[in-house]
Amino acid sequence: MVAHASVVARRSRRETTHTHAVAFVIVDAENVRRSRWPNLSQEQLVHRARAWAATEGHRLLIVFDGAPPDDAPDLVGSRHADDAIVDLGAGLDDPWWLVSSDRGLRERLEPGPARIVGGGSFLRMI
Repeated sequence: MVAHASVVARRSRRETTHTHAVAFVIVDAENVRRSRWPNLSQEQLVHRARAWAATEGHRLLIVFDGAPPDDAPDLVGSRHADDAIVDLGAGLDDPWWLVSSDRGLRERLEPGPARIVGGGSFLRMI
């Protein structure tokens, strides 16, 4: 019984270490902002997502429909955020994550991201 517990403990440590690998995370801003009521402001999303990325050690890119709330390298504005995300994802060689609940966008990205996180789930994490 003791041997089994130590194997589980080692496995848990290994899995935890693996899940904290640095990821490039692309966030569908409007999808995430509107996944709860009342909607999160653009500024609140940016602040909370940046804090989460810094704590977790991830690189972040937040893509907005229209102009982003600030001029910064981790914020992108596009007339159609979904199109911008598809283009960005297609140009990536390294594994990346998508944060969006948009099924249409997810289908356009196949084979796409290494991990997909729904907008509401992401808000609960951040």
